[in-house]
Amino acid sequence: MAKKYFARLALMLFALALVAGCVPRLPDSVKHEANIEYARVGTNSLLLDIYSPKQPIGKLPVVVWIHGGSWKSGSKDPCYIGFMATQNLAIVSINYRLSGVAPYPAQIYDCKGVIRWLRAHADKYDLDPDHIGVFGASAGGHLAALLGTTAGVKELEGDVGGNLNYSSKVQVVCAFYPPTDLDKLVTEESLRVSPDTDVAKFLGGPVNSELANAALANPVRYVTKDSAPFYILHGAQDKLVPVSQSQLLYDALTNAGVEAHLAIVPGGHGIIAPRKPAMEIYKFFQAHLGMTPKTG
Repeated sequence: MAKKYFARLALMLFALALVAGCVPRLPDSVKHEANIEYARVGTNSLLLDIYSPKQPIGKLPVVVWIHGGSWKSGSKDPCYIGFMATQNLAIVSINYRLSGVAPYPAQIYDCKGVIRWLRAHADKYDLDPDHIGVFGASAGGHLAALLGTTAGVKELEGDVGGNLNYSSKVQVVCAFYPPTDLDKLVTEESLRVSPDTDVAKFLGGPVNSELANAALANPVRYVTKDSAPFYILHGAQDKLVPVSQSQLLYDALTNAGVEAHLAIVPGGHGIIAPRKPAMEIYKFFQAHLGMTPKTG
C-alpha cells in the first residue's frame, strides 16, 4: 500500500512540475554532482551534472536531460527534471557544443559521447548501464530523437570522449516538439538560401547548400524496427516547429513497428505538458527503465 501511495505521489509531483514549467527545489534526499567533464574537444571542456538519491537502492536507471535553445544557446543549468532523482533514478543534465562553436554532426557526437561515458563510469556512480533513457525539448528533443534512432550508425558515432568499446544505444526517448526533418522544416525559399537562420547555423550553411548534412540530421531517416520506444509531445499551434514534424516521426516509428505515443496538446512552441501527458511520461519512463520508486 505504501509503495503504491508513493508511486502515485511521484506521478503527481512530476506532473505538477511539467505543468508549471518550473524548476522544483532540489529535495534534501538528492545529491548534485556538478561540472563533471565527460570529454574535451580542442579547448572545449564538455560537462555534465548528475542528480542522484543520497541513499540509492541498487543500480540507478538513468534519464539524460538534453536542453533546447535552437542548437545555438542553452545550458545544462537549470535541469528541470533533477527532482526525479527522488524516485531512485539518476538524472544527468548535459552540455554539448552549440552551433556557434561547431556545426552538425558535432552535437550528436557529443550526445553519444555522454551515453558511452555513462556506461564506462556506471560502477563509480551506481548507474544501471542497461537502462538509459533521454528526454529533450526542441533542439534537445531533436538530439534525443537522433539518439533513439541511430544506434549502430557509424557515421554519427564520432569519438568524443573515447570509450568506444561501449554502446551509445538508449532504451527510451521522450521528445518535446522536436525537429525531425530539417529539409521539410525550412520551406520558405528566402530562408532556405539564408546563412543566418538557426537551422543554417546548425548545418554550417544554408539549407539549400547543405541538403546532404540536413539528411544526416533527420531522425526520421534512421527509423527501423530496432529504434527505441518514443513518447512525443507537441503543441498544436507551434509555429516555430510545426506539429507535422512530430507527426512525421510518429508515423515512421509506428510503420516500423516501434512503440510510439504522440500527444498533441493546445499551445505553441515551448508548451509545458498538461497533467495527463505528464503522468503518462512518468509511467513511460517507469515501464522502460525498470524504475523502482522509493517508498520513503
